[in-house]
Amino acid sequence: MSSPVRVRFAPSPTGFLHVGGARTALFNWLFARHNQGTFLLRIEDTDKSREHDQAVQVIYDGLRWLDLDWDEGAGVGGNYGPYFQSERNAIYENYLQLLQTKGVVYSDEGALRFRSARKSVIVDDLVCGRIEFDRSTDPDMTIRRPDGSWIFHFVNVVDDIEMKISHVIRGEDHLTNTAKHIEIYEALGVRPPRFAHIPLILNRDGSKMSKRDEGSSITSYIEQGYAPEAVRNYLCLLGWSPKDNREKIEIEEVIKLFDLATINRRNAAFDLDKCNWLNGQYVLQMPLGRFWELSEPFVRKADIPISDQRYLFKVLEIVKEKIKFFRDVPDWIGYFFTEKYAFDPDAVAKTLKSPGALGRLRQLRERYAAQKDWSAAGLEAALKQLGAEVGCKTGDLVHPARVAVSGRSVGPSLYHMLEVMGQARALQRMGRAIQEFS
Repeated sequence: MSSPVRVRFAPSPTGFLHVGGARTALFNWLFARHNQGTFLLRIEDTDKSREHDQAVQVIYDGLRWLDLDWDEGAGVGGNYGPYFQSERNAIYENYLQLLQTKGVVYSDEGALRFRSARKSVIVDDLVCGRIEFDRSTDPDMTIRRPDGSWIFHFVNVVDDIEMKISHVIRGEDHLTNTAKHIEIYEALGVRPPRFAHIPLILNRDGSKMSKRDEGSSITSYIEQGYAPEAVRNYLCLLGWSPKDNREKIEIEEVIKLFDLATINRRNAAFDLDKCNWLNGQYVLQMPLGRFWELSEPFVRKADIPISDQRYLFKVLEIVKEKIKFFRDVPDWIGYFFTEKYAFDPDAVAKTLKSPGALGRLRQLRERYAAQKDWSAAGLEAALKQLGAEVGCKTGDLVHPARVAVSGRSVGPSLYHMLEVMGQARALQRMGRAIQEFS
């Protein structure tokens, strides 16, 4: 490309980062990275009625969670904040004066309006193709309110000029605005950037996603403990694909393949089940170190005392395949780290209080007390041998033992659980259960 690629994500601080906005940020970021270009973050905060700092923080949190780093902003020393429109009033005043000298701005009931050229405007869009808009009967647009605040259309164009934006990549719902923006570019004598309007994200029933729809907020994924790389992968597939039916694709490869010409023209159907499946694939396949990195905030919040990192990683290794969301990790590992774990009443009723259960548990404890090979395989062999000797099913030993050492009826493999806990801890827990429920 002849000129450097410079793109931007320009959200309004509403306190909510929609998946559509996150997907727009992602596509801009991918395009910049593919072309060794620059990705800017600009907060369009001209509406003073909104809670500013907290709403901006939601945007930061969402982008950082998705690992969408921006390259340029108003900060210094490489510690970039975004650009804020609320801090750029003097720039807008200068451009307003320029339009006034050209005679295309007039006052109407206190507001300032831009006088339309009243002609057709052609948008040569990189995704939607060539579209002609008839502006001959459209009303003149307001560019400044009576209270002095700026309207989106004007400041959006000014910022894109000032920031030397080469490509405007945004949702298709902005397509009709583009004709208005091109009129302002022409009045200022500036060549517009290239436009690429990406398809909308719809619910499975064809309706447009709203804030109330499940899965619409990036914050919900953070709070539920999705793997950010899985959500980012899924967002890549909402309007783009690698063309070979693959669904799990690493971000480095997406960057290599991504191009505006490969964006689908059709609206994208949001499927939370597919996102959940993809999340599960990432969780299963990720290294244990990364698994702990994503689990740690939830474990810390649950106040689980972790003193032995080696023991922790052994625990994580055996529960990992059970985890769907990282918010569930504390529930799956908590009993490994305290002797004050609670017993699930239903589990106790169905296992430890069933006829003969405590007697079999005593026999298993005695067998395990003499066990030399404290490995999962050795423990399994010893239990099955005992079952054969006393004439009971394997489950009649497994289920009481599981409840005894964990307080619950579900969990990882009993034998692996016992191996990780160690012989002394496992025997002590079995003894506690026998004493408590005898």
